[in-house]
Amino acid sequence: MLTVQEEHTGGATGQRKPVALVIGSGFGGLAAAVRLGARGYAVKVLERLDAPGGRAYQHHIDGFTFDAGPTIVTAPFLFEELWGLCGRKMSDDVELREMDPFYKIRFSDGETFTYRGDREAMRAEVERIAPGEGPNFDAFMAMSESIYRIGFEKLGDVPFDSLADMARIAPDLVRLQGYRSVRGLVSKFFKSERLRTIFSYHPLLIGGDPFRVSSIYCLVAFLEKNYGVHSAIGGTGALVRGLVKLIESQGGEIRYRADIRQILVESGRAVGVELSGGERLRADIVVSNADSAYTYRSLLPPDTRKRWTDSRLQRAKYSMGLFVWYFGVNRRYDDIGHHSILMGPRYEGLLKDIFQRKVLAEDFSLYLHRPTATDPSVAPRGCDTFYALSPVPNLQGGQEWRLEAEGYRKRIESWLEANILPDLSKHIVVSRVTTPLDFRDRLNAIHGEGFGLEPLLTQSAYFRPHNRSEDIENLFLVGAGVHPGAGLPGVLSSARILDKVAPDACTFA
Repeated sequence: MLTVQEEHTGGATGQRKPVALVIGSGFGGLAAAVRLGARGYAVKVLERLDAPGGRAYQHHIDGFTFDAGPTIVTAPFLFEELWGLCGRKMSDDVELREMDPFYKIRFSDGETFTYRGDREAMRAEVERIAPGEGPNFDAFMAMSESIYRIGFEKLGDVPFDSLADMARIAPDLVRLQGYRSVRGLVSKFFKSERLRTIFSYHPLLIGGDPFRVSSIYCLVAFLEKNYGVHSAIGGTGALVRGLVKLIESQGGEIRYRADIRQILVESGRAVGVELSGGERLRADIVVSNADSAYTYRSLLPPDTRKRWTDSRLQRAKYSMGLFVWYFGVNRRYDDIGHHSILMGPRYEGLLKDIFQRKVLAEDFSLYLHRPTATDPSVAPRGCDTFYALSPVPNLQGGQEWRLEAEGYRKRIESWLEANILPDLSKHIVVSRVTTPLDFRDRLNAIHGEGFGLEPLLTQSAYFRPHNRSEDIENLFLVGAGVHPGAGLPGVLSSARILDKVAPDACTFA
């Protein structure tokens, strides 16, 4: 066993615990740290920023609180499981509140669709939008459940280390029509173009083009219906803080402003990390929650990589970029719900611009987050906290965001003011934007993408970076860029897979 510091002991026996270094404190890294701590490892999380969260970082500006990234909590049992590993209840540290409705979807002509968890209410809303399509909704939800039972329950936390693993699921993929796109499968059930849009937009929440990603992602409709859509009081950052508290209660440590220069590899085995200042930390295993492409391209020497070479990473397809405008206003807009999907005049054409042509279009669609609809504590009294998220091309499109960001923000502001937030420009008191440049420079996404590799069928399961490195022993990966993929259920499930692929602590005794 590698030499470890004396402080890492196993209680009264004085037996040293094996050391696990976790690179990054996104949800994947934090969940991995909790799980490894529960399995007997001495855990140290290394975070390059000044606070935890990664994409779930939280900004605090003049009394306004902004979740930088994820805002939608589904499958809360995956969080509850982490607290259970520590003999505690999540409700003791974090309050989750279920949303009703889940979202309100607004089309460019002003027509709206209220998306709820209640089956009968949804059926009625479908009939209102497209009379006679209620039975089609029932059939689609039955298919969504079938996909969920296989894609999430059966395969969501299963490692895909070999082609044989992939071959075993091939019959299920064929039976569930996983070779179709989400949009293609949805279109088999619904005749209405609007319903096709409503039930196919979910992949955008994990960085995928509904016209190209596998229909396996249709499982999200049933996942949301089954477990609900939730929000954390205090913002998603409250979940981050709760997980940090769990790690520390296990004796784990989180070190901030710890920028990693490289993962140390000796004889094909990960043995620690070197920080940018030259300090070296030894470990028995290393878990990277950094972007998977960045981990392989920037943290590992080329001669240690046989599968994820620079040329392969260059050929890979990456998810879209994100433009996010965070703003606080000195009034309330009480007619705006917690989650709104604001569709632009184009759907397929806009997505082609973003994912394939990689051009910044004049029009846009938005996700508008107003957490003060549920939790007034994230803004000063009488004020509202918002963020508006627009899918945009990643940096492979060549946009000059230092020049274009303010103009793009103003276009979003003007649209919101003209359509749903009257007099907005008169009431803005706090404003901040995040562009794909920030995802590259702050979060180490190599092309400024929001969600790692695009979730295409050819970049999923076995064909996605593995949770156990194919090339380097005792190196493991978690997060959006590995199997099963992006989104909170995906990154938490990637940490779940560690229980199946990372060695037991007693291995190092």
